[in-house]
Amino acid sequence: MPIRFDHKPGLVVYLTAGDPSLDATCEIAVAAIDAGADVIELGVPFSDPLGDGPIIQRASERALARGTRLRDVLALAREIRAARPAAGLVIFSYLNPMLRYGLRKFTDDAAAAGADGVLAIDLIVEEAAEYLAEMSRVNLAPIFLAAPTSSDARLEAIAKYSKGFVYAISRVGITGTQKSITADAKALVERIRRYTRLPVAVGFGISNAEHVAQVAEFADAAVIGSAIVELVENSTAATAPGAVARFIKGLRLRDAALAR
Repeated sequence: MPIRFDHKPGLVVYLTAGDPSLDATCEIAVAAIDAGADVIELGVPFSDPLGDGPIIQRASERALARGTRLRDVLALAREIRAARPAAGLVIFSYLNPMLRYGLRKFTDDAAAAGADGVLAIDLIVEEAAEYLAEMSRVNLAPIFLAAPTSSDARLEAIAKYSKGFVYAISRVGITGTQKSITADAKALVERIRRYTRLPVAVGFGISNAEHVAQVAEFADAAVIGSAIVELVENSTAATAPGAVARFIKGLRLRDAALAR
């Protein structure tokens, strides 16, 4: 099923699978979808998450300590797909767990689980030939990160090989909340649009309704990661789904107020 954004802006919600537990992650994902998330990014916990800030690093450590592995994330994806068939579902992983699992087996199992796409955070498009072939074979959407420092040639390649949407990084660095969306993000989206008509989602640092409203002015979707993961960290397994649902609904409040 093609990834689509039914809201303006769309919301992509990142969750670290297995934190605080696999069952809780499923409940949180369903609650997020029901609250207005268009796409769930299921993060595969990894022992060396260099692209992530301290909040997601801690979540990965907790999930790994509970024994969460890639096979568990794929089983979780199947549960979420069965519970909410129309939602977008993306596996978010570093390349190493996918290679250890076996690239062909991973793409086969991700497709069978009902995933729509995969974002390999540390795989650059210039080195992705085998990955792209396997993704195409099972009709999974490859999603690549585009950074403000990306050359025009790289942006053109990202646009050529991406499906589903292009993930534009709002700033250079690691994930984590920030006070405002930088001008770099808008300029990057404008550059990406020269090469593709795919939706562009902006992430890294988006954490409140003001940020979402800013992103809506120039992009198609906002990616919420660290703010959600921190909310889960500060909740119990029982209260996290409701807390996340309220937070996501709150992200729309500024837009609703402006519309009145």
